[in-house]
Amino acid sequence: MTQGVVVGIDGTKQAEAAAAWAADEAVLRGTGLRLVHAREPWPESDEPWAEQLLARTADGLRARHPGLSVTVGLIPSGPVPGLVAAAEEGTLLVLGSRALGSVAGYLMGSVGLSVAGVVERPVVLVRDHGDVSPRGSVTVGVDAQQPEDAALQFAFEEAERRLGSVHVVYAQQLPSYGTLGPAMVSDVRLAVAPEIERSLDDLLEPWRTKHPDVTATARVTIGSAGLELVRASGDSALMVVGRRTRRSVLGARLGSVAHAVLHHSRAPVAVVPHD
Repeated sequence: MTQGVVVGIDGTKQAEAAAAWAADEAVLRGTGLRLVHAREPWPESDEPWAEQLLARTADGLRARHPGLSVTVGLIPSGPVPGLVAAAEEGTLLVLGSRALGSVAGYLMGSVGLSVAGVVERPVVLVRDHGDVSPRGSVTVGVDAQQPEDAALQFAFEEAERRLGSVHVVYAQQLPSYGTLGPAMVSDVRLAVAPEIERSLDDLLEPWRTKHPDVTATARVTIGSAGLELVRASGDSALMVVGRRTRRSVLGARLGSVAHAVLHHSRAPVAVVPHD
């Protein structure tokens, strides 16, 4: 088995949920699992505690998944550089994300945001919502005008592993000028949706051919892409969003849609880099 799935743990409930999700994913992929803890690089950081955490978590996952290859690694270079480096050891990095309550909304934290914004592998962020079923549908957000194959490929492959379906969501932003009432919104929807849905069907046809066991549906919504994807996440086992790898003058970063989904989606979120 290869070390296909890497998961970062730090002793929190969110990290425990991420480790459980990552183990299920490794089983679905038929690969091994690597647990890593990236500790702060100063002498007073608790290395024995970290080693015990890794060993205890690994033993629990092996008991839950007999036959699963689980290895561990303690990285002393700090959370962000350590997790970025650890991601190169596998094909998928899994991290936990924390909740701040219903008023403040969800916030991954600076480490998760920083890592997801630079890693050149797909990154999945998992919250502690109890046991998350590895089965079910996969929702992916696309831009019908500039579709990216990487996110669609990831979504179809994940749906196939889960014996689930793919739901493609495209959000059509309304014109910024003028004030549109409910009747006008309906008129705009009727005008733009059929043409875009045909484009989405054309876009999905080769993926349906490549993955004949996966049912794929496409839906056009009117409004903010981030908000519409967050709404769709409630019925999904996994949400997939893309991230451009081209760097701006500010360096690598996540786009506004990915930010919105990561902060508010209840489903695990996969951030898939693409050119």
